[in-house]
Amino acid sequence: MRSGRHGAAPRRRIVLVLAILAIALLALGTLVANRLARPEREARTPSPPSVTGAGPSATPSAQASAPPPTPHPIPGYLLIADRGNNRLLLVDSRKRILWRYPKPGRAPTFPFTGDDDAFFSPSYRSIISQQEFQQTIQVLSFPAGRVLWHYGHPDVAGAGSGYLNTPDDAYLLAGGIRQVADIRNCRVLFISPGHRIVRRLGTTGVCRHDPPRFLDSPNGDTPMPNGGTLVSEIGGSWVDAVSRSGRLDWSVHAPVAYPSDAQWLGHGRILLTDFSDPGKVLIIDRRGRVLWRYGPASGPGMLNHPSLALMIAPGLIAVNDDFRARVVLISVARHRIVWQYGHTDRPGSGAGYLSIPDGMAFLPWADAMGIPAVRALIARR
Repeated sequence: MRSGRHGAAPRRRIVLVLAILAIALLALGTLVANRLARPEREARTPSPPSVTGAGPSATPSAQASAPPPTPHPIPGYLLIADRGNNRLLLVDSRKRILWRYPKPGRAPTFPFTGDDDAFFSPSYRSIISQQEFQQTIQVLSFPAGRVLWHYGHPDVAGAGSGYLNTPDDAYLLAGGIRQVADIRNCRVLFISPGHRIVRRLGTTGVCRHDPPRFLDSPNGDTPMPNGGTLVSEIGGSWVDAVSRSGRLDWSVHAPVAYPSDAQWLGHGRILLTDFSDPGKVLIIDRRGRVLWRYGPASGPGMLNHPSLALMIAPGLIAVNDDFRARVVLISVARHRIVWQYGHTDRPGSGAGYLSIPDGMAFLPWADAMGIPAVRALIARR
């Protein structure tokens, strides 16, 4: 019996040790499993927002330096030549007026009646505008709004040195040259900052289609990427590409009654409007074949004398709808107006209203943000 009791004690100690080892191994296995699972859980956990964002965790200095998001649907800002109100307006997608010229309550230092078109310089730091029936062109600093240069004699038409007769579509070229379509003189002029005519297309006072020697009432002279000029002739509905050296590259008869301000899209495509009632917007090729057309004959989507169309983003065309007192954005894919500034058929001068908006230009968002004075102007709104 005693021998039995002494044999049982070692066995109980062995069982106890084995139990302790089993518990230890179980705890160790659980710890290892938890450590292996942790990276997976961490990978699934979203990262906290960056401190450079606009959220609550951003510091005040980071919030101040962060650029605003790219606007939509306009990927930037539209400069509108509001001819009937004798003013320029810079508006955003939310239809806010960010800038205007002249400033309310201030008379311009040079007459500014009937601004027909306005385009930015290549640097976006100045604006050139022509006043078609005032017979003048002027260059303004942007956004300061100071008159830097002007050409022509207010309210006096002419063909001699320093005179214009119904100027249209003035542009500022990268080298400082100003170019303008001088409609009733049937010529396109290239003018130096010193007011000297350094080149011309067409022959003064001779109005017929035989470019580049003769032009028939040119109302458009869009600069092309290769240094050439895309000329729109009212007479005969022609669009001509003239090279930098003055050679005719090609000419196409546009399938419209009144071609206005043709724009080169590249890859053989031309965007233009038919300045008629009802009006149309077309994309054609160099043979005159219509690749795309917008032109409802009636209803809210109908256009009445559209004067200019600009492709401001892939598949999005901005259009001056002059006699319906609005600027519209048209979706190429959907063939419909998706945004507008102005009240249809209700001209006015108050907030949100236009009167004969005859010109416009596009200020891309990235370029606006790259000019401190413009960026500050937008941030204040």
